[in-house]
Amino acid sequence: MYSGVEFDSISAEGQAVPNRRDFFKSITGAAAGAYVIGRGGAVLGQAPPARRQVSIAGRRVRVIDVHAHCDMPIGDVVKGTPFEDQANVDPELEERIPLMDKQGVDLQALSINGFWWYEAKDRGLARAICNAQNEGLAKWVRAHPDRFVAMASVPLQFPDLAAGVLQDAVTRLGAKGVTLGGHVNGEDLSLPKFDPFWAKAAEMNELVFMHPGGSENIIRDNAFRGRGALGNIMGNPLETTYFLSRLIFDGVFDRHPRLKVCGAHAGGYLPSYFGRTE
Repeated sequence: MYSGVEFDSISAEGQAVPNRRDFFKSITGAAAGAYVIGRGGAVLGQAPPARRQVSIAGRRVRVIDVHAHCDMPIGDVVKGTPFEDQANVDPELEERIPLMDKQGVDLQALSINGFWWYEAKDRGLARAICNAQNEGLAKWVRAHPDRFVAMASVPLQFPDLAAGVLQDAVTRLGAKGVTLGGHVNGEDLSLPKFDPFWAKAAEMNELVFMHPGGSENIIRDNAFRGRGALGNIMGNPLETTYFLSRLIFDGVFDRHPRLKVCGAHAGGYLPSYFGRTE
């Protein structure tokens, strides 16, 4: 189980940097705070910056951002459905490369965030939405194979279908891993009904990147109201903590020991409270 920091750094020898604190101490060049990229964004009206070289202890490292949200325009797929307003987007991926160069990010693992398609009750529509997103990302990755990989979107409300879509995205489209939310319409993903998906992810040895949605599934209505965007600041890491804890205590990792899961936002509160968890 990975703690899910917003970047992953691999040395030239292929060894992972041991922890974020040591990583930041050893970075050369500009301030570390400018280095981290939580989500891709646009840089408009600026000349492309020189590509930043990030080194640790004098050695060039390849920097991989595993927390890089984007959207794919799939308006034709959802036209006339309740999801029509969710799909008319501009991914702005062209503007992302100059920002990556400026911040020293060599590769982004792109993932669709929001998971609104979990509400689709029709299997055909759910499959079509995820296929369109996966194919759109694959097309972009083919155009820039040295800077991007894609993480698959899957219709987890139909666990068996999600397993099939994951297999297709990896084998046909070249996806690297899969992204999912912390719950499916309020249901915990540690429930036995989701085992077909977990089994497929473990069998294929694909990384599962989980991103929360504010923990509305475990917090009473309006608990995070008021100033501070607490649904994001507190709710997101809380949902990640709950999600990972359920996988542990409900035996998902025991049933699927090869499973690899990355929890966004440094794994929520789980790493700092793991002693209490034990």
